[in-house]
Amino acid sequence: MKPIDNPADPFKKALADATRTLANEPEMKVTYSVDPPGLSNDSARLPQVTRRMTRDEVMLARGVADAYALRTRFHNSSTHARYTPQGEMARNIYEAMETARCEAVGTRAMPGCAGNIDAKIAAEAKRLGYGDIKEAAQAPLAEAAGYLVRHLATGRELPAGAANVMELWRGFLEGQAGDTLDNLDDVLSDQKSFARFARQVIDDLGYGEELGDDPDAAEDPEDDGSEVEEENDPESQDDQGDDQQDSDSSDETSEEQSEADPDAAEAQVAQDDSDENEVTEEAQMQEGEPPADLPSPPISEADPGYKVYNTDFDEEIAAEDLAGPEELVRLRAYLDQQLEPLKGAVSRLANRLQRRLQAQQNRSWDFDQEEGVLDAGRLARVVANPTMPLSFKVEQDTEFRDTVVTLLIDNSGSMRGRPISIAAICADVLSQTLERCQVKVEILGFTTRAWKGGQSRENWLQSGRDGNPGRLNDLRHIVYKRADAPWRRVRPNLGLMMKEGLLKENIDGEALEWANKRLTSRPEARRIMMVISDGAPVDDSTLSANPPNYLEKHLRDVIAMIEKRKQVELLAIGIGHDVTRYYQRAVTITDVEQLAGAMTEQLAALFESDPRARARADRRRG
Repeated sequence: MKPIDNPADPFKKALADATRTLANEPEMKVTYSVDPPGLSNDSARLPQVTRRMTRDEVMLARGVADAYALRTRFHNSSTHARYTPQGEMARNIYEAMETARCEAVGTRAMPGCAGNIDAKIAAEAKRLGYGDIKEAAQAPLAEAAGYLVRHLATGRELPAGAANVMELWRGFLEGQAGDTLDNLDDVLSDQKSFARFARQVIDDLGYGEELGDDPDAAEDPEDDGSEVEEENDPESQDDQGDDQQDSDSSDETSEEQSEADPDAAEAQVAQDDSDENEVTEEAQMQEGEPPADLPSPPISEADPGYKVYNTDFDEEIAAEDLAGPEELVRLRAYLDQQLEPLKGAVSRLANRLQRRLQAQQNRSWDFDQEEGVLDAGRLARVVANPTMPLSFKVEQDTEFRDTVVTLLIDNSGSMRGRPISIAAICADVLSQTLERCQVKVEILGFTTRAWKGGQSRENWLQSGRDGNPGRLNDLRHIVYKRADAPWRRVRPNLGLMMKEGLLKENIDGEALEWANKRLTSRPEARRIMMVISDGAPVDDSTLSANPPNYLEKHLRDVIAMIEKRKQVELLAIGIGHDVTRYYQRAVTITDVEQLAGAMTEQLAALFESDPRARARADRRRG
């Protein structure tokens, strides 16, 4: 029998098969990835399940799988799109309520799904920090509406974080829409009726202006007197009578066909549904509201007013795609040669960090236990005195959580020379160090594709130079090392920072938001981001056509969003530039030679388990 390479593989296969069965989609493609979970027409991407198969990751995978299967089984995208509101808040409430409906219908029919769905909700609420919210203004109203629908439909208590969000808004929701919510049971199993119900709830909550036109209005005849004329016209009445007879005859024929051939009856129902959808879509097109064309989401979560003139020329690119293998090896050799004298000092600092981390991860044992692992160190006394009982030991749990660190490095032109070289070698050595301590590391860089505006600016000039166009340059976000990539495989990539012509301008706000999205999608319990920069965001083309603080304001908004959400521990190091005016946790160094020490000290302080020692480290930096 062939040995199992990965002990999680049988579980993954079983879960994929169960998902297809629950969704009633035998051809559904089910994959596992560290990327954020997602559901498309014929595929579901579930959270990764590692070899360890911890209870939390297994329950999360099962919960997400059940949620996607129930959505596939009980959700019709055409009906959903037809009733989707136009405004953002109304649309968010509508989406949350529909998700709750599918999961509630499924758990009513299959109670075994309920615990898995609860695990998914609990994990999401924990990741988003819902349990720490104290005021309703900080909690998402849309999520609260979805939680309330789920609670009322199933009668189940919600996990703590989700229950907190629901209770903060419950008085408002029931006070404004209580009469409508009383009818929930009557519409839960019918998506079309529930969509109308959800739109009424949204109107009750005060967001009626975001609903858009009533999609059912297209089914009503126009009030132009034509009905009255037809009623008074004998010929029209005769025609209606004939139509009625034809309809009755058609119904009788359909019933006979249904009894004689069930397959033909199902085909007829499918054809009727198809015809209805075609009529609905045609009516929506005539009204100028195609169901799939929803308003574009804002460019920035931190500042919905932040504008970008054109995103078509932006790129997120792997380092190996910007240079060939031979060039990367050559650039890496140049980097090593240039920094050979400094590498020893950086390595000593990194080793000190490693010792501090491993001290927190060392095993500790409780001895002289009645059961557990046999304590070999105490066997000698048993040999000397056979009447002595055997001694066992039990391993204590360590508090060191799964952690991922992102190093976001400014790749602007002002970093050219020794600053970028030292930043590259520090990132390289720290990546090795943290990897040895089972801490995953992602290394990212940010710059622009051109000086003083790229193709976006050219398009803006040709279109007449509209006022306040927003960001005008083309972004280049570089992935030097992905969090799951072993350091040995991507070692040459950091040499790319030595490439002539790579370093241009810096738009820090969007880079920080990009890195944060990548980091928050990770499954690790703790997420840390370190930003290394030598100046404020600068892009001449953008600043010449917008207010002078346009990019700096956006950077401040992004930092405030990240620090407020507390999903990521954010810290920054400024090289000759005071970053303490932007970040709550930051240090400024005047000499690039201090970078290695600053990086290791900042990381060591974050990993410090003793709060008093951590406070002392903060005072030393201050």
